[in-house]
Amino acid sequence: MAKLKDISRRIASVANTRKTTKAMEMVAGARLRRAQARIEALRPYAERMFELMQEVAKHANEGDQFPLLDVHDEIKRVGIVMLTGDRGLAGGFNSNIIRHGLVLHDELVAAGKEVVWIVIGKKGVGTMRFRGFKVQESIQGITDRPKYTDAEDIAHRIATMYAANDLDKVHLVYNHFKSPVEQIVTEQVILPLGKELVETVPEPEVEGAIKKLEGDFIYEPDASGILAGLLPTYVDTTIYRALLESTASEHGARMTAMRNASDNAEEMIDKLTLDMNKARQAAITQDILEVVAGAEALG
Repeated sequence: MAKLKDISRRIASVANTRKTTKAMEMVAGARLRRAQARIEALRPYAERMFELMQEVAKHANEGDQFPLLDVHDEIKRVGIVMLTGDRGLAGGFNSNIIRHGLVLHDELVAAGKEVVWIVIGKKGVGTMRFRGFKVQESIQGITDRPKYTDAEDIAHRIATMYAANDLDKVHLVYNHFKSPVEQIVTEQVILPLGKELVETVPEPEVEGAIKKLEGDFIYEPDASGILAGLLPTYVDTTIYRALLESTASEHGARMTAMRNASDNAEEMIDKLTLDMNKARQAAITQDILEVVAGAEALG
């Protein structure tokens, strides 16, 4: 009977765990749908702004200086902006990003570069500090539902450091959302922007994209002034898009992890139920044998 009670308690415990993982799966699914909608809403704006910046660059004075476009003569200090989550229970979402960031760090150090860490998300900040790394900038509590102002704040810090020659290059490492079961670790150089940014017009990324700007325009105050204002906005948008991609990836990874946990709990309940039935059958058989043996002894 003690064994039957133990198995029964384990079944109840696993069933309670399954309820929790099911609920977390549903919450992550709802948040994932919102995150996907925000990404889809951002794409037309990002593409139109990109085209506008390239059109304005054609009319900017060649002699004007744009700090975010300038490549520093010597690359000494490299920033790694690493996007992780504020919460766990999301499979390999956080560990994959941290692993990639550490590999990049080792490559840069081996090349004689000094690495500056800019980490977003409690999981990344905690892990890097636990490993003994100095985190220059840490941003926490925004990854669940990032706002554009959050991206502006991050971009302003990075651009200020770059313009002041405190950074010579900046890498952005984040999870690109492909599907709820697949997130792609992506590494992107966001500073310097590079001259090719304002020289080559990319193909539209989505069907039904707005046609690129065409024609001659009069710029007020002037094209160079407008471009100088657009370049920081482009960095803002790039980081904001990465934040949204990372958020969608986190919710997708968590939904998948919780679904797998629920399936595993279901399998465990089935196995424990089978074990309990076997134990119950063995107890009944033992009781029958004892009754028969007692009857034979009296007979």
